[in-house]
Amino acid sequence: MIDPEILGYYEHGLEQQRLSADQRRIEFLRMWDLIERHLPAAPARVLDVGGGAGVYALPLAAAGYEVHLIDPVPLHVEQAEAASRAASAPLAGTAVGDARALDADDASADAVLLLGPLYHLTDRGDRIKALREARRVLRPGGVVLAKALSRFYPLFEDVAFGAPVVPGEIEKTTAFLADGQYRNPGGDPAEFTTSYFHRPEDLTGEVAEAGLELRTLVGASGSVKLLPQLPERLDDPGQRKRILDLLRLLESEPSIMGMSQNLVAIGEAP
Repeated sequence: MIDPEILGYYEHGLEQQRLSADQRRIEFLRMWDLIERHLPAAPARVLDVGGGAGVYALPLAAAGYEVHLIDPVPLHVEQAEAASRAASAPLAGTAVGDARALDADDASADAVLLLGPLYHLTDRGDRIKALREARRVLRPGGVVLAKALSRFYPLFEDVAFGAPVVPGEIEKTTAFLADGQYRNPGGDPAEFTTSYFHRPEDLTGEVAEAGLELRTLVGASGSVKLLPQLPERLDDPGQRKRILDLLRLLESEPSIMGMSQNLVAIGEAP
């Protein structure tokens, strides 16, 4: 049921190394910080839904969690299975699957990670289905981490990185700000793929409608990817700690949350 454009984008195989290089490392570092702080203690059972090639699932398995990875892209599941076979702590399970219809029993998981599905489900009803599925499979008190892309961050990224000016740009930007819908009809993998970009209040509303109780909403990585020489700063332990400490300090500040590249809702099953 995955959109063919989205499948085609991920079949380029770029996702496996996406968060391990350059300024993109900040996303992994911040998401791992949130995971460590909000997941129940190991050996809790975790469903990593839309888990890609296992960038979070494999470290969680190494930390003692029972991790089941589900992803709609067969290549990702193959990559995760290969990495799991080579790991000292393998994944408990892998499957090709859909966030809107999980093959898991009711109240069978302690935590669900939704770190990819929501922004590729461009219809609000589909996003609610995915969040309701997370609620269904969670035990009472179980936690879900649901990531969304902020509607405002990419506008500044284009300016910061000198994206070419194109005819009709302001009209396209106005339409994007109104509906949050992004498409890449040319299929260039450098230009991302079919996605929905949230406002912060969109994400909290969807979590509530799905029957989850919001623990907190955070701006995960802020706008620090726009900083000059960020890769070099992340290589320096002191600078890296400064950046991560600042992002944690400001993560719930509503006046700047929309500037964060990633929004994360941490919810609980009642």
